[in-house]
Amino acid sequence: MKQTRLLKRFLPYFRPYWKTLALDLICAALTTLCEIVLPMLVRYIAQVGIDDVSLLTAELILKVAAVYLVLRVVDVTAQYFMSNVGHVMGAKIETDMRSALFAHMEKLSFHYFAETKVGQLMARITSDLFDVTEFAHHCPEEFFIAGLKLIVSFVILCTINIPLSLIIFAIVPVMAVVCGKFNHKMRATFARNRKQVGEVNAQVEDSLLGIRVVKSFTGEQREIEKFERGNQDWLDIKRENYRYMGAFNATTRAFDGLMYIAVIVGGGLFMMNGQITPADLMAFLLYVTTLLSTIRRIVEFTEQFQRGMTGIERFFEVMDEIPDIENPENALKPEKITGNITFTDVSFSYKDDPDTAVLSHLDLDIKAGQSVALVGPSGGGKTTVCNLIPRFYDVTAGSVKIDGIDVREIDLDTLRGNIGIVQQDVYLFSGTIYENIAYGRPNATENEIIDAAKKAGAHEFIMSTPNGYHTYVGERGVRLSGGQKQRLSIARVFLKDPPLLILDEATSALDNQSEHIVQQSLERLSEGRTVLTIAHRLTTIKNADKIVVLTENGICEQGTHEELLNKHGIYFELYNI
Repeated sequence: MKQTRLLKRFLPYFRPYWKTLALDLICAALTTLCEIVLPMLVRYIAQVGIDDVSLLTAELILKVAAVYLVLRVVDVTAQYFMSNVGHVMGAKIETDMRSALFAHMEKLSFHYFAETKVGQLMARITSDLFDVTEFAHHCPEEFFIAGLKLIVSFVILCTINIPLSLIIFAIVPVMAVVCGKFNHKMRATFARNRKQVGEVNAQVEDSLLGIRVVKSFTGEQREIEKFERGNQDWLDIKRENYRYMGAFNATTRAFDGLMYIAVIVGGGLFMMNGQITPADLMAFLLYVTTLLSTIRRIVEFTEQFQRGMTGIERFFEVMDEIPDIENPENALKPEKITGNITFTDVSFSYKDDPDTAVLSHLDLDIKAGQSVALVGPSGGGKTTVCNLIPRFYDVTAGSVKIDGIDVREIDLDTLRGNIGIVQQDVYLFSGTIYENIAYGRPNATENEIIDAAKKAGAHEFIMSTPNGYHTYVGERGVRLSGGQKQRLSIARVFLKDPPLLILDEATSALDNQSEHIVQQSLERLSEGRTVLTIAHRLTTIKNADKIVVLTENGICEQGTHEELLNKHGIYFELYNI
């Protein structure tokens, strides 16, 4: 994105803090005033001494010192405000952006997360926004000070000697053009640097989360070598970045010398011809020093500026991602969902592979209160069917309806609030057992949470842990066995108590005893509710009201357990296997 467009999009984040920004710029103007006045005071004393040294009294010097002392007090006060309140303003803007980014990420669809590394997203929400604090504070401040100094200095110097002022200031635009080219190259390397940070984060996350696999396959050295390659690439990018930065700094130093030479040569010639006084030349040198110190500050800020711009650009890249699944306008919020589900001529394919149909012209009718099982070989689209009901993905063609209403017309919170899901891949949040079960219904009482755990067959093992329901499960539930994690995830759904249940291999990680307990609980919970079960262990779905055999060719068979066995078809073969 162009810098002007990025800055234009970034400006609205200043709106809540415009009063603080205004005061910050006023303070910046006061500090600039103090710097600009000093050369004039020195020029005044020097001129008095040159004209008549007897007029240079102690009283006059003390008066000039008193004026400068007052200005310094103002300068110190203004500088404190800028360093303190100004930085807090920048931190608040960074916080607002991070909140907005995380909220937007939460709205993005499954497809986006399937295509994007979590490490890259972590880099964007953390390190990419770290520099925004400094950028948001210093960017308006530094450029305001620089502009003010250039304009005021130019006006003052023109009152002393116009030709010499024009000579000096003619160098500034040339310097700006040359430095601008290096700036562009620096920004490109900063962008690559940020991307590589994300890659390193992703590699570290991948390796550490899979540390059990790494150690079981003695893959430590391979992981170290992979990390070293990414780390070395990061170093190479930094080398290139610092090369451009070095050239940038050397160029500005060269222009520094050029401006001093212009003042010395031009000023000397003008003074030789009587067009300026020694005091004027002294003032010119002091103003040039002031200008160069400002340019150096801008140069030093350039790195921070480019880091900030890169972070802002990467921020907007994510913010510009449009969720595949959005709430419809005038979304319907049915007071009660009974659970009639109808698939009508449903086709589905993923966006990145539109030519490969996962589902093709599927028709399926599930009555409210029915227990329906989806079985069949892997890759037949069983999980996809379940994902279309809560709109984790939208159909490519056809429609999915609940109680006669297309799911695309129902409010997402209402839709998903009436669906309970136990996924094959169990995820527990870092926290306590109690907190993980309560995720199903945050306002539930302790008795309700315990009751849900009992229904899931989890209460007994929970009470055997060191702190019972307040036992810390570790990151992703690492301290629990697979069966224990599965039972906690089932307890979450029991607590939610929705009218429609989706069980994706819900009992796959349980031992025989736990499976029996949970199966009995599921049968009790299924009464009066719609249950859709994906199962490979066919003994768990023998009592389903309807079993649907789904393959790559669509629905091949459907009926009860006994009916399908009597057909001696695909289900019969699967059951015998």
